[in-house]
Amino acid sequence: MSAPAPILAIDRLRIEYPLADGGVLTAVEGASLTIAPGEIHALVGESGAGKTTIGNAVLGLLEKPGRIASGTIALDGQPFDPLKPGAIRLGRDIGAVFQDPMTSLNPLFTIESQIVETLRAHLPLDRAAARARALDLLKAVGIPEPERRLSAYPHQLSGGQRQRVVIACALACEPRLLVADEPTTALDVSIQAQILDLLRGLADERGIGILLVTHNMGVVAQIADTVTIMHRGRIVESGPVAQVLRTPQADYAKALIGAVPRIDIRLDRFPMLDGANQTEAGAARDQLREKALAVGDPSSGRDVPLLSVDNLSVDYGAGFLAGRGARAFRAVDGVSFEIRQGEVFGLVGESGCGKTTIANVVAGLRAPTGGSIRFDGQVIAGAEAAPRKGKARRAIQMIFQDPYSSLNARMRVGRILAEPILFYELARTRAEAEADVGLLIEAAGLPAEAAQRFPHAFSGGQRQRLSIARALGARPRLIVCDEPTSSLDVSVQAQILNLLKDLRDATGLTLLLISHDLAVIRQMCDRVAVMRAGRIVEMAAAETLFTAPQADYTRQLLSLVPTLERIRGEA
Repeated sequence: MSAPAPILAIDRLRIEYPLADGGVLTAVEGASLTIAPGEIHALVGESGAGKTTIGNAVLGLLEKPGRIASGTIALDGQPFDPLKPGAIRLGRDIGAVFQDPMTSLNPLFTIESQIVETLRAHLPLDRAAARARALDLLKAVGIPEPERRLSAYPHQLSGGQRQRVVIACALACEPRLLVADEPTTALDVSIQAQILDLLRGLADERGIGILLVTHNMGVVAQIADTVTIMHRGRIVESGPVAQVLRTPQADYAKALIGAVPRIDIRLDRFPMLDGANQTEAGAARDQLREKALAVGDPSSGRDVPLLSVDNLSVDYGAGFLAGRGARAFRAVDGVSFEIRQGEVFGLVGESGCGKTTIANVVAGLRAPTGGSIRFDGQVIAGAEAAPRKGKARRAIQMIFQDPYSSLNARMRVGRILAEPILFYELARTRAEAEADVGLLIEAAGLPAEAAQRFPHAFSGGQRQRLSIARALGARPRLIVCDEPTSSLDVSVQAQILNLLKDLRDATGLTLLLISHDLAVIRQMCDRVAVMRAGRIVEMAAAETLFTAPQADYTRQLLSLVPTLERIRGEA
């Protein structure tokens, strides 16, 4: 019996971006792949490899002046020009799940309005029927209290909940093809497992073809049928998942797979993919040490609490803006812990468990409802806290989860990174500040000319590296890292995490690391607290927690982590 005709067929695709100097940047060169009905085809590679560019081209969202120079794209056997208006009906012919859920949803409309709008634009449904289907979609993607969430606005949901809403919108009209660009980046392992099961079920039961753009090799192993590995715009290896992951042939594929963080053992350093980049970043790191861009005393010992959180509680939904009769929702409920000088302390748990709320209180972005926080002996949050100024304000910096909205789109990168250095008067002259910016850019693994470019010129992973560099530029004592590597590929993740480790060892830099990537938590953290529904359910040394977890919930989280050892279809 002949194989079914592919839903998507890409043949020798070449995508170019004309440059101002008359040259041409080739983002994708000679890429070919097919997706059969019911197939999940994973497209992986480092940031800037061209995988998102291919996804955008299929969706008709290639940004100008980008152009398809040659090659073809066919949907259900019919070639089409995705750059031609009306060539495809986005949402009906092809569904899309983007990496950043906050920019995918309109902040001015409720969740119900946005899903219903998609449904009624493409299907003959009245408002009542569309609302009923919207409710079923929220249930299908695992949104808690779906009836109540329908009337919520995007800012009232956690990052993981927003991404689930985006997936519900993409599935609303049952498209034949789904392009999912990092669909589980913002999700914890338990919700990630639900979403991956959902995607796999859609492929198996409804025959939907899925182009999965991701840097998470564990996710690839768990649900994909085929994997294509890209490097600098070209395909270097493609084939069945088990074959490529078990016995990769290309040197780059071997290095990429070898750089995946392990959850079974703790390594002293993350393996690097590119030795040359490692050398350059290491040279910049050494200069950062000499300039002490991260301040602290590495010899002061780790028995001194730098940050003390005491019976912290945070409520949402109360107050004038919430409306008459609104009930408060307790996001954080009586949480207490200490972080010692030079320690990396991890917070893990499901989306909505209170991790980011704690981070926001520590960083001074939200006031607590009850309890207090002390930093270096001084009350910085709570009833007795004084406004943060000067050194107290500079001492705690934050790396946000979303690199798209955390960088000013109207400022060049050099100015963005120089801003905290100049604001806190950490450089005597602008030239000295620019030199510090150059070190930060190099340490983050980006070329020097990045300083002259705007944030839109970088991939999501590259933008997050710039966000990390900006936080380091303020010379903090504590960095609150809210999912700092969720948008990074494994090679860049290794570079950034090694840099944070080195700065911690050299200067006493202290980290509060919030992540749903438990492999990263094991490799980075000294101690870990596991949260659920606003409370800490277990807190222990990292090695103890990963080798002998005590709480049932902790054991459940660890069992759900996708790894390269769990390849779909293998016993």
